[in-house]
Amino acid sequence: MNGKKLQVEYDALTERYNRLLGEKAATEYELLELKANAEELARQDEEIHRLHESIRSIKHDMKNHLMVIASYLNGGDIEAAKAYTSKILDKLNTVHSYIETGNSLMNHILNVKLNSARGKGIAVKAEIENLSFAKMESIDFSALLSNMLDNAVEASENEISPEISVLISHHRSYETILVKNRISRPILASNPYLASTKSDNTAHGLGVSQIRSICEKYGGMSDFYEEDGYFCAVSFIPV
Repeated sequence: MNGKKLQVEYDALTERYNRLLGEKAATEYELLELKANAEELARQDEEIHRLHESIRSIKHDMKNHLMVIASYLNGGDIEAAKAYTSKILDKLNTVHSYIETGNSLMNHILNVKLNSARGKGIAVKAEIENLSFAKMESIDFSALLSNMLDNAVEASENEISPEISVLISHHRSYETILVKNRISRPILASNPYLASTKSDNTAHGLGVSQIRSICEKYGGMSDFYEEDGYFCAVSFIPV
């Protein structure tokens, strides 16, 4: 009888221990996520500060720039005025608006990846809806969006007129991410399964398996296709 009682007490203690262990793990995960969010907000604030400083510097110098252009025009030197204006426009094009989506993690990934693309001479278009992707763990969402953008950037580096387009939107019962990059030749015809190889400089194979597995983890799906001179990668995550 004592042995049976001890077994019951042991089982109860084991159950309590496992429950507390689970609660501890959940608390540690929440703390890590809070820390990551705090670091994300700090990086976001720093990015916005740099953007404001760039804009302030341009506004401060604009009066002087206009005076120089006016002096060229008054002197009849049209070509010099055009050349100087072109230089100002080039400088303005290096300053890009900060993308604000209402999702701090999405903000950071988009701004870092797309600014990196612009720095490589890749034209960027973005149309972003305010979506939470609340069903996904932060680490999975980060891996999904980062892989999709990295693939497009790497595949664009050898293109003559590189361009990336990002559309994040709500479609029926899904939150979707569509990333398109311009291609000068078909990719799927020679690499239908998007296998990553050292000789394949298109780089589309990188991270494809991870994109697929993350979407499947949340009951979603992914697709890769070509349309109107663009390679398209799309992920569907059910709401």
